[in-house]
Amino acid sequence: MHPDTPEPMAEAVISLANLRHNARLVRKKAGVPLMAVVKANAYGHGATEVARALEEEGVSHFGVANIREALELRRGGGLEPSASVLAFSSPLPSQIPHYLEHDIEMTLCGISNLRAAEESASAAGRTIGVQLKVDTGMGRLGLPPEEALQVLCELPRCPHVELRGIYTHFADSTGERAFTRRQLEAFTAFCREYEHASGRTVLKHAANSGAILSEPGATLDMVRPGILLYGARPSAESEETLGLRPVMQLEARVVFLKTVRAGTTISYGRTWSAPGTRRIATIAAGYADGYHRALSGRGTVAINGRPYPQVGTVTMDQIMVDLGEESDVRIGDRAVLFGAGGMSVDQLADRAGTISYELLCAVSGRVKRVFR
Repeated sequence: MHPDTPEPMAEAVISLANLRHNARLVRKKAGVPLMAVVKANAYGHGATEVARALEEEGVSHFGVANIREALELRRGGGLEPSASVLAFSSPLPSQIPHYLEHDIEMTLCGISNLRAAEESASAAGRTIGVQLKVDTGMGRLGLPPEEALQVLCELPRCPHVELRGIYTHFADSTGERAFTRRQLEAFTAFCREYEHASGRTVLKHAANSGAILSEPGATLDMVRPGILLYGARPSAESEETLGLRPVMQLEARVVFLKTVRAGTTISYGRTWSAPGTRRIATIAAGYADGYHRALSGRGTVAINGRPYPQVGTVTMDQIMVDLGEESDVRIGDRAVLFGAGGMSVDQLADRAGTISYELLCAVSGRVKRVFR
C-alpha cells in the first residue's frame, strides 16, 4: 500500500529546539526583551511554527516585512491576542484598514502616513498602534530626526493614533562601527528630546543581530534579532557566535547513480570533466530549491557522514557530486546540502559570494519543511 503523498525529494529540517536555544542565548546577551524578526517566512524557516515556538520562550513581539506577512502570522500562527506584530514596511493607504482589523502595528514614516492612519482609525471607531521609524543613516524608510519630530508634534491632533514605539535601523552594524555609533547617538538624542518635551517614555529599539553582538550600548529597551535566532552569523566579520546552533538543515535525496570514464563532462557548459573513472550521484535539488547556481563547483555535500564535492553547473532541479572511484552510496540516501553534518550555511554563503540570509530565504516552497 503506497502513501497518499509521495516522499519529498528535498526537505528543510527545522530544529525548534535549536531555535529556542538560540533565543535564550540572544536574550541573555542583550539583557532586554526580543522582537523576533520573522519576515520572509522566518528567513525561510516557517514563520507560523517559528513564532509559536518563540512565544513559548516568552517572546511577545514579532517583526514582519509587510501587512500580508502580518496577517498570515495573525491568522495562522496561533499567537496570543496580546502578542505585538509590527510590519516594517510603510503601508499603502488602502492597507490601513487591515492593520486596524487585526491589531497590527504600523510603521509611521511621514505626515501623510499619519493622517491616513488617523482618517482610517476614526472612520472605524478604533485606535491604531504605530511605531515611528527614524532614518539615522540607512536611507531606506523613515524620516531624518528633524522631520520625525514634526510628525510627533502632529500626534496630539490624531486621537485615534497611539504611539507604541520609536525605532531606527543600522546601516553597517557589523562593519564601520564609528558610523553605527553616530547613528545610535542621533537616535538616542532624538528620543531624549521627545521624551523630555512630551513628558512620557516610549519603547525604543535599534539593535539588529550585528549590533547585538558588537554594540552593547545599542540594546536600549528591546532588540530585533533575525539571523542570530536561526543560528547563522550576521556577517563574515562576526567573530562572536554565542554558542548558537543551526536551525535549518537542507537535505535532498540521491536519485541516480552512474559510473563515468575519464574525460566525461558533467552538466551545462561542460565545465567539469572526470579526471578518471568516477561514480557520479545526481541529487534532487537545484537552484529552484535554493541551492544557488553561484555554488557550481564550489560546494560540498555530505552523504552518510562523508563529504563529496559538487561538480559541474548547478541546474534548476538537480546537482551532481563526485563520489570518487568507488562508493557505497545508494539511491534514496540523503545528502546534506547545508546544516548539521554538512557545510554550515555561513561557509556555503562565503563560497557563493553572498550572505547566509540570502541562502536561507532562497529555500523555496517546493522544499518541504519538517519541524522537529
